[in-house]
Amino acid sequence: MQRVRVSSHQTPVHKLGDSQMSLSPKFRLAAMESSMQSPALEFELSVKGEPLIPGLPDDIALQCLLRVAMDNHGACRAVSKRWYLLFGSKEQFFTRRKEFGFHDPWLFVFAYHKCTGKIEWKVLDLIRSSWHTIPAMPCKEKVCPQGFRCVSFPDEGTLFVCGGIMSDVDCPLNLVVKFEVIKNRWTVMKKMTTPRSFFASGVINGLIYVAGGNSTDLFELNSVEVLDPKKGTWRNVSNMKTNMASYDAAVLDGKLLVTEGWFWPFYVVPRGQIYDPHADNWENMPAGLREGWTGSSVVIYGHLFVVTEHERTKVKVYDAQCDSWDTVEGPPLPEQICKPFCVNCWECKIYVVGRNLHVAVGHIMRVYSVDDSDKKCRFAVQWQTVDAPGSPFDLTPSSAQVLFA
Repeated sequence: MQRVRVSSHQTPVHKLGDSQMSLSPKFRLAAMESSMQSPALEFELSVKGEPLIPGLPDDIALQCLLRVAMDNHGACRAVSKRWYLLFGSKEQFFTRRKEFGFHDPWLFVFAYHKCTGKIEWKVLDLIRSSWHTIPAMPCKEKVCPQGFRCVSFPDEGTLFVCGGIMSDVDCPLNLVVKFEVIKNRWTVMKKMTTPRSFFASGVINGLIYVAGGNSTDLFELNSVEVLDPKKGTWRNVSNMKTNMASYDAAVLDGKLLVTEGWFWPFYVVPRGQIYDPHADNWENMPAGLREGWTGSSVVIYGHLFVVTEHERTKVKVYDAQCDSWDTVEGPPLPEQICKPFCVNCWECKIYVVGRNLHVAVGHIMRVYSVDDSDKKCRFAVQWQTVDAPGSPFDLTPSSAQVLFA
């Protein structure tokens, strides 16, 4: 197994076949295959008159082939040399998709095996409902998957994984890695200043904020830092008003909302804080907001929604004017979505990934009152389900991110 050194430099993680690596004889076949990925060979084959699809111009043929689901790429590689060039590398495939202006949503699920703790990334094509995998994330072997935090830049097709904790020695990590869909590889980024796990995270104006969390011996932190992904640099900002770990967080109206959530036996009311990056200031969260935050959150139509872990797994929405929560009309979460689950959204859809990677898609709709005097925003939800990957997977989701490519 290849070992990856985590350094403070923004260094690409090499894969077999990269020019920077020397190959032993048993990898010569892989090197020969990688030579077939050359753009020069693609040009030579096209000049010789070998069509992608007989009877169709290449540009039309490419428009068709770039829509093929990822789980069919293995069979497609055996059709011809030009098909092998297109489908033999995910990097080549997604590069051509970008050239042709494709911009489809993909759901990246950070999951782990409950017994072994082994981490896997599974990707759901939200257009074709097919699954595929990406290269293994570079991190230490014995880690607690729930301690990481993931954020993404959907339109750029990139996601970041930060922090984490060693499962055998209770030691938090300051690891930061980035995955780019178009390159189909991970890059090790500059480390966080403070190692932390179970912390709050969010993206505001193109910057990644991390706040609070646990340090060694479960000591809660109040420090906050922000990453500029383009410069690859971290800097500190104002500390939280109290030390706390995070159960959930959301970005609403340009502010970072952080809650520690309810804990059994529910005797202590959870704390919550709100960060305003323009004022570089923290303030306490309103009582109704933090007391009613009983699940995983998303922001749709400029409103904060929560898929509750209690209350028959309904969806509810926060009313800032009344500092209260309203139940969203419609059925509860489908029964096949078992806890623990993770939640994300895009536009008016909520994506909920349950145990064994069953997925529910909730369509959020505005409900307009016939009474003109009723100005309150009301919402309804309709659910549909997506099957888990074909073969059985004993996987528990930890995070889900929507990326476009």
